[in-house]
Amino acid sequence: MTASDFNFETLPAPKLEFAFAFRVQFSLRVKMGTLPNGSIRGYTGVVGGEVKGPKLNGKVVPHSGGDYPMYWPNGAVEFTANYMVQADDGTLILVKNRGFRYATPEVTARMERLDPVDSSEYYMRLSPFFEAPVGDHDWMNRTVFVGTANRQTDHSVFRFWQVV
Repeated sequence: MTASDFNFETLPAPKLEFAFAFRVQFSLRVKMGTLPNGSIRGYTGVVGGEVKGPKLNGKVVPHSGGDYPMYWPNGAVEFTANYMVQADDGTLILVKNRGFRYATPEVTARMERLDPVDSSEYYMRLSPFFEAPVGDHDWMNRTVFVGTANRQTDHSVFRFWQVV
């Protein structure tokens, strides 16, 4: 079979549907120091927050986890966060959120000083996964989500869209 024999079937592009937003309160951000690979590992604990949206409402469970960012030598920040949310009906859902932030050195310096920075000044995208028990929220286990974030001094706002 040659490339000219291949049938490039036209498939529709995925669509996004807004699902919910998290406002996550964080504890003090700390950094371990430079690792052998040149990166710096950080940590910040999740101390609470809220969840609002058309597909999920509830709260961020206090002290249920945290974020372990990796600060790359090129200025990018890789996020790996695990924590729990509790839906209004009492269901506990594990959030596994991974993503990247990148900004110019000037914007990064402002963020490091915890100065206010508008989200239009940096790139921050997320790909979360959820673990929900069997029931009203288990659709989240088999759904792809993407997200954006707005980092503030003591909290971040994450907006998540369901890929449909």
